[in-house]
Amino acid sequence: MIAAYIDEFIMFCAGLWMTAVGFRYLSFPPANQGAQNAWLGNLVHHFRWMGPLLLVIAIVLAIAAPA
Repeated sequence: MIAAYIDEFIMFCAGLWMTAVGFRYLSFPPANQGAQNAWLGNLVHHFRWMGPLLLVIAIVLAIAAPA
């Protein structure tokens, strides 16, 4: 049971990080990388919806976890 809560906590933290990066509160990837990481910039753009979705999933799993 504790392991499930640890897993959901990690998922929640990852969702917070993805949301912060997606809405550009945190900088990722580092500047001055040029066209090398164009695909990474495209992926980071999707963090705007993937981060909040991960947060919702973590919260729903924490609520639905059997006691």
